[in-house]
Amino acid sequence: MNTPSDERLVAYLDDEIDREQRDLLDTAITDDPLLSLRVQWLARSNLPFRDAYDELARQAPLERLQARLDAAPSPARPGISRRWFIGAAAAALALGGVAADRLFLGWQARQPHNWRAMVGDYMALYVPQTLEHLPTDEASQRAQLRTVDARLGLNLTVAQLKLPGAELKRAQLLEYDGMPIAQLTWLDAAHGPLALCVIRANSGSRPLAHERRHTMNVVYWTEREHAWMLIGHNPPADLEALAKMFKERLGA
Repeated sequence: MNTPSDERLVAYLDDEIDREQRDLLDTAITDDPLLSLRVQWLARSNLPFRDAYDELARQAPLERLQARLDAAPSPARPGISRRWFIGAAAAALALGGVAADRLFLGWQARQPHNWRAMVGDYMALYVPQTLEHLPTDEASQRAQLRTVDARLGLNLTVAQLKLPGAELKRAQLLEYDGMPIAQLTWLDAAHGPLALCVIRANSGSRPLAHERRHTMNVVYWTEREHAWMLIGHNPPADLEALAKMFKERLGA
C-alpha cells in the first residue's frame, strides 16, 4: 500500500476509518518499523505546539485573535477530534495573518534534540524479543552496512562494531522528516536492546553529553559531518565508555 498520510494515521488512531482500511494499516504497521514509529509518535500527541504557539503569540495581534478564539468551539468539548483541534488552531492563527505552519516548522527545525527524541520514542518500543530472532551472519550484516554507508557517507565494517557482551543484530536506515538516520542495533546480554544512531550534521564537533529518554540512558556527540547518539538501558558510565570506544574506532 502507499505510504499513509499523517491525517489518515490520526483517523486510524481515532477509529474513524472502516474495518478494511484498519486491517490494511494494522498489517502495514506490523511490517514497517518506521510506520510503527510514526503511529506511536502521533498517538502520544507530543508535538510541542504550546512552545511554538507561545512564540507565535508574541507576534500576533492578540486582542483580535483572542476574540476570534473565544468565539470558536472549545477543543475540550466531547466529540471534537484531534484533527479538528489541530486544524482549527492552525486556521484561527492564520486569521491573524501569521503563517503558523512556517513558524512551527521553523521553531521545530531549531530544536537539535528532535531526531534524538524520535529515536528515543522508537527505542522505547524495543524488547529483547524484537531482536533475538534476527539473522546475524556476517554476509547479511555487510549488506546492511553497505546500504547505511551509501546514504550517510560512512565506511563501517563488521569488525569495528563488535562489542563485548553484546551481539550486533541489525544495521538499518530510517528516515525522519526527509533526514536519513542510520541505526545500528545490538542485543546486550545484560541490558537488552542497545543502538548507535547517526545522522549527517554540519554543526561541527561537540563533546560527549548525557541525557535520558523514557527509561533509557543516552550519550550523544557530533564530529565533523555527523551527529551520533548511543542509547540503551546500560548504566551511564558504561554507555560513555562504549561511546568513547566508538569515537576511537570509527573516527566519530
